[in-house]
Amino acid sequence: MMIVNDESGLSEEVTGRLQEVYDPEIPVNILELGLIYELSISKDGIVKVVMTLTAPGCPVADQIIQEVEEKVSSVPGVKEVRVEITFDPPWNRDMMSDEARLELGFM
Repeated sequence: MMIVNDESGLSEEVTGRLQEVYDPEIPVNILELGLIYELSISKDGIVKVVMTLTAPGCPVADQIIQEVEEKVSSVPGVKEVRVEITFDPPWNRDMMSDEARLELGFM
């Protein structure tokens, strides 16, 4: 994940909330899975999350996006959450953290 902007100083707390969001089909949080590509937080509390999904036809995409919005919105100082889905670059297992790969038996 790349933090491209944190004018508010909220990135640590926002990142913590993103670690609470799990893909319902995989027992690893979306941050460790490498699904979060970019995080930007403006000084007026607008958070932009650029993320991907494990597959373009992910059946739980809406659920994951809604949970990202809910968790990040609960951070004091966050006024608005904008989630942008991208498939460029497409997600692959190499994007996972070592912890995620270990948890899923890929190491």
